[in-house]
Amino acid sequence: MKCVFSLYLITIGVVFWSCQNKRPATDGGFVAKLNGRAITQSELTEAMPKHLSEVDSMIWAESYIKQQLKDELVYEVALRNLDDNNRSEIDRLVEAYRRSLIRYKYQEQLTKERLSASLSEEEKLHYYEENKQDMLLDHSLIKGLFLKIPVDAPNLNEVKKWYRSTSENSIEKIEKYSVQNASVYEYFYDKWISFDEIMDNIPMRRVTNEEAFLRAHPFLEMADSSFCYLLNIKEYILKGDIAPFDYANAQITEVLENQRKLRFLKDFEDDLYNDAVRREKIVLRKSNASDTK
Repeated sequence: MKCVFSLYLITIGVVFWSCQNKRPATDGGFVAKLNGRAITQSELTEAMPKHLSEVDSMIWAESYIKQQLKDELVYEVALRNLDDNNRSEIDRLVEAYRRSLIRYKYQEQLTKERLSASLSEEEKLHYYEENKQDMLLDHSLIKGLFLKIPVDAPNLNEVKKWYRSTSENSIEKIEKYSVQNASVYEYFYDKWISFDEIMDNIPMRRVTNEEAFLRAHPFLEMADSSFCYLLNIKEYILKGDIAPFDYANAQITEVLENQRKLRFLKDFEDDLYNDAVRREKIVLRKSNASDTK
């Protein structure tokens, strides 16, 4: 028994030596087999997590093979002992899932082929105007600029002047400075970002009254023992207000594309059904009074 187990470990070692040295594994070579279930070298290679050490690879391989063989043993016992009612139910469920999966895959293929045209801005704007009241923000948004700079970085006082300006000259200076000195540089004058997302980078107490805070702090400067935090808030929109179109654009696109897909698939199914009825492929048995008794 010890000899067999040693051979088992040697085989695994050879497998992982091959993996680590990028030698191609052959599907025919197996490291374990139980009746019809064979665990091949290629299966181990594909399943193995990357960047494991040699020792961890050996441990993982042993655990993986053992679990796969246990699963196979349980499956075989279940197959022998499952009663006919459960077998019939499994067969029915498997066939239902197979048919559902085939339909789903074909519908996905069909919609990609037939609905390739992009939505127009006019369509999205129309939807936005018609549904503004359904687009209330659950968080505040801001546009601006954020910097996180080590407190010992050079020319910090100059940066504190630049970040308050939106001029091209100031932005250019900040960009050049940030390449070598800033730990975080976020430029978002041209797009809306969650206020919470930015504030998560600043070590201060949670803002309880966002409206009062945003009104009173177009500029925010804070520092701790390691970093200086600079935030320029150019614009803001409060939680509960209507989301701006450019921020809601992605959500609108997703909704409209889903609606278009559902309409297309419904029309496709209706056309198939009507065509089958017209060609008398479908036979509907008419009910009569005796059928209901």
